[in-house]
Amino acid sequence: MKYRKLGCCTDDVSAIGLGGMAMTAIYGPADKGEAIATTHAALDAGMNFIDTSDAYGGGGNEEMLGEALKGGYRDRAFLATKFGNLGGSADGRPEYVVEACDKSLSRLGIDVIDLYFQHRVDRDVPIEDTVGAMSKLVEQGKVRWLGLSEAGPDTIRRAHATHPIAALQTEYSLWTRFVETDYLPLLRELGIALVAYSPLGRGMLTGTIDGFDSLAENDRRKDHPRFQQGNIEANVEIIQPLKAIADEKGVSTAQLSIAWLLAQGDDIVPIPGTKRREHLMDNIAAVDLELSADDIARIGGAVKADDVSGTRYPAGQLPGLGI
Repeated sequence: MKYRKLGCCTDDVSAIGLGGMAMTAIYGPADKGEAIATTHAALDAGMNFIDTSDAYGGGGNEEMLGEALKGGYRDRAFLATKFGNLGGSADGRPEYVVEACDKSLSRLGIDVIDLYFQHRVDRDVPIEDTVGAMSKLVEQGKVRWLGLSEAGPDTIRRAHATHPIAALQTEYSLWTRFVETDYLPLLRELGIALVAYSPLGRGMLTGTIDGFDSLAENDRRKDHPRFQQGNIEANVEIIQPLKAIADEKGVSTAQLSIAWLLAQGDDIVPIPGTKRREHLMDNIAAVDLELSADDIARIGGAVKADDVSGTRYPAGQLPGLGI
């Protein structure tokens, strides 16, 4: 495994992290035993950055990770969790910050959270108030470093002026690239790292989805415009050039997609989510995939992000992004 820095955070984190959301029954059925085994396999492979949220499975994902981290595994993990995403609304009230943190600590069975993200910005609460409350958690030793998720540029700047922000978490992949113009220049000015979630396009960039019927009956992606009928077929076609390059190099499209993302800067840490060990090991192999400058340019041009059909979230969730 290779390691990187997250902004002002002094710890080294694995260049690829493990996103926990898929370990709950959100993209089809979940297997708790396999999820725990996958978490252990990640830590055994040196992947120390584990990301979860109190919103995943109504806290169930945190409880599962708490069980997985017993037996000495906690000391090997850099653990991130999030608060304030209440299924269509956000809560950034200072009193809620404290309440949410205490509940996450209890579910995880730990004394301190390494990186605590505000999952969604509350437009009704000044960011200075929310981050001010988060900074008190640092002073109390409950949290070590602070982060924001899906915050807008002005919010990021104001939050960072209140207390150093180590990382912004938002979506970034070959088919979702708004961060390149809208965020990365600001983050690099302020010394904030980017934690890239959905680096495999919610599975589309794995090359294993060939249509709407590829998704399980209760798969939440069916609610996302990019995966709905009429869009998903067009989006499957968009990634075919990427699959061709992967076949040419003898690697998976997932590995190629992650390696391309890693090449965009040492301040970027992708956190592909997976619930199976086989997919985990495939993702980890991307760390050692060497790409030339020509490779990077070719891969970047293989998927035309502007041609992707559908918004990245359902219409009802879009107003909660970039606040």
